[in-house]
Amino acid sequence: MSKFIIYQVLPRLFGNHNTTNKPNGSLKENGCGKFNNFTSKALSEIKSLGVTHVWFTGVIEHATQTDYTTYGIRKDHPAIVKGKAGSAYAIKDYYDVDPDLAENVQDRMGEFERLVERTHKAGLKAIIDFVPNHVARQYASDAKPEGVRDLGETDLTDHAFHPNNNFYYLPGQPFHPQFDVDGYLEFPAKATGNDQFTAHPGINDWYETIKLNYGVDYMNNRQPYFDPVPDTWHKMLHILLFWAGKKIDGFRCDMAEMVPVEFWHWAIAKVKSNYPELIFIAEVYNPQEYRNFIFYGGFDYLYDKVGMYDLLRNITCHQHAATQITHAWQSLSGIEDKMLHFLENHDEQRIASDFFAGDPWKIIPALIVSATLTKAPFMLYAGQELGERGMDAEGFSGLDGRTTIFDYWGVETLQQWSNKGKFDGQLLTNDQQHLREFYQQLLNLSLNEKAVSRGVMYDLQYANLYHPAYHSDKQFAYFRKNEDELILIVVNFDERAVAISLNVPAEALDYLQVESNVSYQYIDLLDEAYGGNFNFNVESLIEISIPALTGRILKLNL
Repeated sequence: MSKFIIYQVLPRLFGNHNTTNKPNGSLKENGCGKFNNFTSKALSEIKSLGVTHVWFTGVIEHATQTDYTTYGIRKDHPAIVKGKAGSAYAIKDYYDVDPDLAENVQDRMGEFERLVERTHKAGLKAIIDFVPNHVARQYASDAKPEGVRDLGETDLTDHAFHPNNNFYYLPGQPFHPQFDVDGYLEFPAKATGNDQFTAHPGINDWYETIKLNYGVDYMNNRQPYFDPVPDTWHKMLHILLFWAGKKIDGFRCDMAEMVPVEFWHWAIAKVKSNYPELIFIAEVYNPQEYRNFIFYGGFDYLYDKVGMYDLLRNITCHQHAATQITHAWQSLSGIEDKMLHFLENHDEQRIASDFFAGDPWKIIPALIVSATLTKAPFMLYAGQELGERGMDAEGFSGLDGRTTIFDYWGVETLQQWSNKGKFDGQLLTNDQQHLREFYQQLLNLSLNEKAVSRGVMYDLQYANLYHPAYHSDKQFAYFRKNEDELILIVVNFDERAVAISLNVPAEALDYLQVESNVSYQYIDLLDEAYGGNFNFNVESLIEISIPALTGRILKLNL
């Protein structure tokens, strides 16, 4: 597969035109976006950014403080729900969609299915979350298909661990966290989602969730019991197949490395035997496990958070050397195209927040690298292309530079862009419009230029470490090539414009099969006013001027 671009978006936030934004406000007070807000026009405008896939975040029903008992949905105890809206990662029914997202709650699944249809009709693919490691403390499915037994329904609760239990228990101990739960009762207590095998989780734990048991006895040196196949495996496979049957195109698998890789090896193969085009993306943070989750587990792509994301953020904000980008991709040794690049998502702070860059334009060099260095897919988070700052204290989510996943809220930049469903951008400032146009230009060229979407990469940094007119701490240069298409990309992390001299060694020309001592005409795909001619002569350097905090994407006429 060649490069693709994911747009991550929370439907709860996306279509919400309510501007009340009362901290800790209810759904009635602050409003909530719906599946139906993703109109054909909205999806068309998202696609125009250069997007190929939409990750609809928070689709599956999760615990909430909003009362839906009128619709036969069990009410959640508010003491074990984070925020008025609740976390999208505290699943309360794997077989249902979140009622918040439906205009007609009784037709909520139908509204989701029609969203998938509209997404496909717009020429986009649909991804949803699969949350395999934990569920809401009061998990109970009221929508499960006939014949399906609920998680925990047949558990032996007097066993801390049993291979066919779905949960882990603390026999004889009531759930008694290190804070008041206002009469919520759980006996015996179950282990908490972030591997807290205690009846007393703290306020910073994932206390609203309980951990699922995949046949690993954590109480006895993580002894595995995978033969016969544990009951949880069968139940989770059924859930994956249920959602695959809704014609979605992929799963982003939450905290995938907290689930044994043996399960993924077993389950992904079975899902793909029925749905071979379905993609699986793993949220993983341990580089030592990357190859295991790809080659044995069966994942198509993995988060590149602790590598490329962390590094590009540090180069942008903390003066780390741009040369380290070379080590970041080389350390992946052949799997660099399997890594999902991003500079924002729901877990990370907004680029424009005071906690990150404070200015969405400062990330442009990192953005160019993230989108064009390899064939790896790239993801942006709704509002990133508009410079969303994430500097609201929404309620449970305090002032932390992130956009809340716990509260009902209206995101100002998305509201300005959507203009109450017109999706015409008329309320955006000039700066916001220009930023969105830059994202649109960059992402579309990263898809449409075959040298970027399908080509090989040649890193020029090693050949330019010691040239006085090239500062390897601040600039980074590389080629992308596919057949007869050649692109030279140079980014400048410096806050001042530079005129660089770049050495293109004979080894690079040999590898790329480009003739030396020939004059090649070029043009900057980001700035068509900038162009000229290069003569790749191993005895001389080529000259390029680059404005501050941006880059050149120079397409050569071979």
